[in-house]
Amino acid sequence: MSCDDAHFYHPHMISIRHSRPDEGQRALEIWRRAVDATHDFLSAEDRQAIDAMVSDFLPQAPLWFAVDESDHPWAFMLLDKDHLEALFVDPERHGTGLGSALIRHALTMHPRMTTDVNEQNPRALGFYQKMGFQPTGRSALDGQGRPYPLIHLQYTAPSLHID
Repeated sequence: MSCDDAHFYHPHMISIRHSRPDEGQRALEIWRRAVDATHDFLSAEDRQAIDAMVSDFLPQAPLWFAVDESDHPWAFMLLDKDHLEALFVDPERHGTGLGSALIRHALTMHPRMTTDVNEQNPRALGFYQKMGFQPTGRSALDGQGRPYPLIHLQYTAPSLHID
């Protein structure tokens, strides 16, 4: 999205809904574009292997989509109970509130939500911390045993001080 287009897009036009069976390719497109834009730390071999794995399961996964006013998906998340397994936003819409809207939606269902973020992705870590997540630990390897350390996070609701 160019700066000239920014005034046409407003976060209040975001809707959150379940994915539909025919939207698997759109989810893969969002994932690939987002990973290419944010995961430059992956080796070419690992990027290819992860793509093959994700291509097998993502199109059938029960996703939540953030869609625009014309119902076009621009971002998605995958929840496993109270754990956020994935959150990806099409780079064309980075910084427009889609990721925040998905997180807020998930927190209404799972107020003690956890997630993991790649240590080599400081922008994502900053996003989650801004949303209220706090680090709870670290793993030297990712979930597939690759050398991409993970920071484990848990949402911490702001405490209310009543005098």
